[in-house]
Amino acid sequence: MSRIVEIIALIITDTIAAALSCILYLRIRFPDRFDVTGFSGTEGQIIYPLYAMTALALFWIVMFLIAGMYRERHASSRIDEIVSLTKVVTVGVLILVFSIFVDILETGGSLSIFAIYWISVLGMITAGRVIVRSIQKALVIRGFGTHRTLVVGWREKVDRLYRDVAKYPAAGIQIVGAVRLKPKDEQENHLESDDDEDIYAIEQLPHLIDDLQIRDVLIALGSQDHKELSDVLGLCDGKNVTFKLVPDFYSVIGGMARTEHIYGLPLIEVLPIPMPAWEQYTKRVIDLVVALLVLILGLPIWIGIIIAVKVSSNGDAIYQQQRVGRKGRIFTMYKFRTMHHNAEAETGPVWASKDDPRYTNFGRRLRKTRLDEIPQLINVLKGDMSLVGPRPERPYFVEKLKEEIPLYNRRHRIKPGITGWAQVMWRYDSSLEDVQQKVKYDLYYIENMSLRMDLKILFRTLRSVINGGGH
Repeated sequence: MSRIVEIIALIITDTIAAALSCILYLRIRFPDRFDVTGFSGTEGQIIYPLYAMTALALFWIVMFLIAGMYRERHASSRIDEIVSLTKVVTVGVLILVFSIFVDILETGGSLSIFAIYWISVLGMITAGRVIVRSIQKALVIRGFGTHRTLVVGWREKVDRLYRDVAKYPAAGIQIVGAVRLKPKDEQENHLESDDDEDIYAIEQLPHLIDDLQIRDVLIALGSQDHKELSDVLGLCDGKNVTFKLVPDFYSVIGGMARTEHIYGLPLIEVLPIPMPAWEQYTKRVIDLVVALLVLILGLPIWIGIIIAVKVSSNGDAIYQQQRVGRKGRIFTMYKFRTMHHNAEAETGPVWASKDDPRYTNFGRRLRKTRLDEIPQLINVLKGDMSLVGPRPERPYFVEKLKEEIPLYNRRHRIKPGITGWAQVMWRYDSSLEDVQQKVKYDLYYIENMSLRMDLKILFRTLRSVINGGGH
């Protein structure tokens, strides 16, 4: 089952369940006036139930969207999904109790009707999702919708993982290749295997992920293999894949992992994003609202800056530059131009410095107030960036820095931001040492990201703008 089909199937079943629950509620609430044709004795008797069913269906779809119930749950337990549904439905019914249904008590209704509605919504939505998941599981067992997987690890652990995966076809894991590591005293100039799967060298990992369309990387290492794990993550981090370890490696990575069981197959996901689904959706809504408000309300100021940039120096007012975004994707970032036209024509890509002679006089003032970053709100609206996140770097520097700094590519697991924890805690990048220090702050943010932390960063950034503390 493709991802699009899965989402459509879930939305359809949820909508039907919400509509049926609404009909049941109206039938119990108005036993003498309501039947399948609508309210008897009422002009346009079918219209009001249709409005109610449509409104409640939209309400539940939004609730499930915010709660992350439409996110990919590849081969996850149906019991876990039912538990999550119970929580979301309970919160949703409580919201309805104190909003559109509050008039029931005033008209002599009983609170027991809410218990019936809660049971009907939960029961019908659960039934619909169990049907979808059961079909999905049946397809996975037959080889449809599986995740193409690459295995990395010591030879004997890889062999055992092959056997374990074969025992759990419902896990939806299709191993299409392996990187078998050998101790130094056993290393050979070529790779040999008696198995059917292809064998590759560890240096090939980034290309294999792209060429073989890998979704998951299973890492079968021991608890003492710190360097090997670092090599694997350093080579592959930033790719659009999930990393999963055999459980005995958990003691090495501590809070950087979470345990999960895929239909009985124990695996540990490495480097998960700690922000829950509802916070991620809220973060995106905040991004859109703030970006629109700032761009629209400040439009006269931005037009004035564009004119000032054009008058003060030759060249376009809006500077466009290629940057590396989430999952390593290249996008075009916008800024008000603060340097002379073709400032890097002779030097090539170089980092800006504190007293950089390439700044124009007006551009230096824009930098101090950070107003040169305002056009990046267009990138926020397009979805390339967020208000808060690691600063996006140019592809030229990314290629150099990922060789120098371990786990540098992990910054690409989330959207880059206009401002970030590294920006408010450290000075501007002017050397490799600065970048190394800021990467530490970026990784701290990724491991601890939350709406609360985003608000703290935005407040500090606003204070820096007011004080003219930019660089």
